[in-house]
Amino acid sequence: MDIGASFRKLFPKSVRSNVQYPPAGYLNPLSTLGEMDLYLIGEGRHEQLWKALGAHVRRSENGELLGTAFSVWAPNARSVSLISDHNFWDKASHPMIPLGGNGIWEIFIADLGPGVKYKFAIQQQDGRWVDHADPLARQTEIPPLTASVVEESQHSWSDAEWMKAREDFQPWRAPVSVYEVHLGSWRPGLSYQQLATELTAYILQAGFTHVEFLPVMEHPFGGSWGYQVTSFFAPTSRFGSPDDFKFLVDALHVAGIGVILDWVPAHFPKDEWALARFDGTALYEHEDPRLGEHPDWGTLIFNYGRNEVRNFVVASALYWLLEFHIDGIRVDAVASMLYLDYSRKEGQWLPNKNGGRENLEAVALLQEVTATAYRQAPGIMMIAEESTAWGGVTKPTSENGLGFGFKWNMGWMHDTLEYIKHEPIHRIYHHGEITFSILYAWSENFLLPFSHDEVVHGKGSLVNKIPGDRWQKLATLRALYGFMWAHPGKKLLFMGCEFAQNDEWSESKSLDWHLTEYGEHHGVQKTIQALNSQYKNTPALWQQDVTPAGFSWLIGDDAASNTLAFVRWDEAGNPLVCVTNFSPVPHENYLLPLPHAGQWHEILNTDLPEFGGSGVSNQIINAVEEETRGFAARAEIRVPPLATLWITPA
Repeated sequence: MDIGASFRKLFPKSVRSNVQYPPAGYLNPLSTLGEMDLYLIGEGRHEQLWKALGAHVRRSENGELLGTAFSVWAPNARSVSLISDHNFWDKASHPMIPLGGNGIWEIFIADLGPGVKYKFAIQQQDGRWVDHADPLARQTEIPPLTASVVEESQHSWSDAEWMKAREDFQPWRAPVSVYEVHLGSWRPGLSYQQLATELTAYILQAGFTHVEFLPVMEHPFGGSWGYQVTSFFAPTSRFGSPDDFKFLVDALHVAGIGVILDWVPAHFPKDEWALARFDGTALYEHEDPRLGEHPDWGTLIFNYGRNEVRNFVVASALYWLLEFHIDGIRVDAVASMLYLDYSRKEGQWLPNKNGGRENLEAVALLQEVTATAYRQAPGIMMIAEESTAWGGVTKPTSENGLGFGFKWNMGWMHDTLEYIKHEPIHRIYHHGEITFSILYAWSENFLLPFSHDEVVHGKGSLVNKIPGDRWQKLATLRALYGFMWAHPGKKLLFMGCEFAQNDEWSESKSLDWHLTEYGEHHGVQKTIQALNSQYKNTPALWQQDVTPAGFSWLIGDDAASNTLAFVRWDEAGNPLVCVTNFSPVPHENYLLPLPHAGQWHEILNTDLPEFGGSGVSNQIINAVEEETRGFAARAEIRVPPLATLWITPA
C-alpha cells in the first residue's frame, strides 16, 4: 500500500493541519497498531511494545512527512486528548479515539513531526483531568520540565563487527572488568557526544572491558542518581538526544568496550504527571499499599501480575538491548522484588497464594525478562543486584531459577571491606572474613562489586576505610585490588576508586581529577591499568570463574601473617598464583607451595615503586620438588608489605 497516496486522498492539504482521525470504519493506514498488536498487548506478549504504543512519525515512501500517530493504554479513562505545543496544550483540540475494548486510545495528527512536545490529558472517571507524560516516550524534555518529545532516530550504527561477535560471546568464561559510571558527575558538563570521546579514551587507557552506567532512563530528580525512573524508554535528555546516546554506545563498541545499563523494574515515583494512577486508577501499581508502595523509598511497586504491566516492564529491558545495542542489564534491587515482606513489619504485607513471603508474580516477571532477553539478544549479560540467599538467581529458568547470567557478590564485598577496616594487628582474629567467600564462590555465577553504594551516605571513600598512615592506606588499596582481580568472579569498580578518590562520592560535583597529578594517586591508577592488562591476557583469571576447578588454596590459614595464597587455573591447566600480604611487615623467605618445580616469575607486584610501593620483589623464583601442603613443589619468596603478587611459570 502507498501510505502517502492513501493519506493525500483521505486528507486534502487544506485540512491536514487539523485532522483528528480517519472516518469511522476506515482502516487507518497510518496507524502503528494492527490486530496482532492489540492481541499481543492484551496477552502481555508484545516484545516490541515501543513500536506499537507511544508517538510514531509516519512518512511516505519518498520520505515526505505525513504526520505522527499517537497511542496510549488507559483502559479506565473517560476520555483522552493529545495535548502539545502544536495545539497550545488545548485538550479540546485533539480528542483520541478508543480502539475496541482493550483500553488503547489513538490519534493521528497530520504534518506533526519530530521535536514536538506532548502529553496525554486523561479524564478520570470522576471527571478530573490530569496531564501525563507518555509511558512509552522515547525522548523527554530536560528536567525539571516533564513533557514527552516526538522522536525519530537518524542514527546509523557503526558497530556491526561488535554486534556480530557478541552473538558468540560467553561472558562466564571471558574477562569482564566493569567501570561503573554516573554520567553527571564523572566530568560534569559533558554531553553524550563529548563523553563518546573522553570517556571512551579513558576506559581504553584504564583497560576495563565494560562500562556500566547508573540508570540513564529519564528521571526528574538528579539526587536519585537515576533510580527513580519516570520514563522507562527514554535516555535522560540532560546530556543530549536518544541519537546522541546511541552515538556514545556506538563509539564504545567501536573501541571494543561493552556497555551495561542499570535498570530499575522494582519501583517508580509517585509523580502525578508520570505513571502513578495513570488513568485515575492504580493501573501500573497495586491499589493496596501493602503490595503497591515501597516503604523505604516512597515509591510505587509495579503490579507484575497484570499482563499489560508485565509486558511494559519486559519490553523496556528489550528496548535497550535491541534499539541501543546494550550489552548487559544490571537489575537493581532484585531482593525488594522477590520478598513480599521486604522492609515491612508484621501486618504491613500480604502473603502469596500459598501463604509464603515470596512474590511469585515478581519471580515470574524476572524469569520472563531474563529468558526473553537471552533469546532476543544472544551474548548479552543479565546481572542481578540481589543481596539475600535466594537460591538459583543464576540458575536457568528451565530449572526454575531466575535465569540471570551473574549475581553481584554482596557477601564477598561486605566481608572484604570489614576485613580491611581492621588494624593489621587485629586482622589475625578476622581472617575468616577474607577467606569465607570461597566456601560459596560457585553457588552462583558471581560478579565482585565495589560500587557506588560503598562510597556514599557517610561510608567514606574506599581508601579512607583503611586504617594506618597515608602510605599504608594506599598500599592496602593496591593490594586489595590485586586480590580482587585474582579472586573468582567478574569485577566491578566505581569511578574514582581507580585513583583512590579521597572524598566520598557526591552526584552534585565532579570526581577529584586533580588528585591524579600526585604520584600516590597516579600509582593506584597505574595499578588498575596493569591489573586490567594482565587480567585480560591471563585466561587462568577468568576462564574457569564459575567452576571450582579454576581455584585451589595454597595457603588459606596463615592468619598470623595476614597472608593468603591461591592458584587460579585455565582450562588447559596453566596456573597463576596470587599471594596477598595484608600486613605492613614484609615476609622474607616465605615458604610458598607451588603446583610444580622450576622457574616462576612475577607478572604483577603492587609494591613496585612505579605504583607507589617500597620495591620489595623477586627476580626469579626457583621452585624445588618437595611436597608441601599437598602440592608438588615449594619455593622461598619475598612477600612485600601490604601487597599482592601474581606469579606464573617463567
